[in-house]
Amino acid sequence: MIFNFIFGRKQRRQRDAGALADLEVGERAIVGHMELAPTLADHLMNLGLVPGMEVTVARSCPGGDPRVYRVEGTEIAMRRDLSSRIRVQLLGAPAFGD
Repeated sequence: MIFNFIFGRKQRRQRDAGALADLEVGERAIVGHMELAPTLADHLMNLGLVPGMEVTVARSCPGGDPRVYRVEGTEIAMRRDLSSRIRVQLLGAPAFGD
C-alpha cells in the first residue's frame, strides 16, 4: 500500500458496476440485462452489444457524454441516458501505466 502511494500507482478496483455508464475509460465488463425498449435493444444487439459479451470503455468526450464502447472490434457511441439502462458486471480495471 505504501509502495503504491509513494510511486503513484493505482490499484485495481474491486467493485461491481451496476450500469455501463458507471464504468471508467479502460474498464471492461460483461453485458447483462438491458432495460430498454425491444426495438432499441434489438438495434444494439445487431451492433454486437449482446448480453454475455465483453465490453470496454474505449474513450470519452471531454464532457463525459457520449462515450465510445468497444465490443468485438465494433465501436459504439452512446449517451449516458442510454448506457445507464444497460446492466454490467465489472471484469477489471487497468493498473497505472496500462
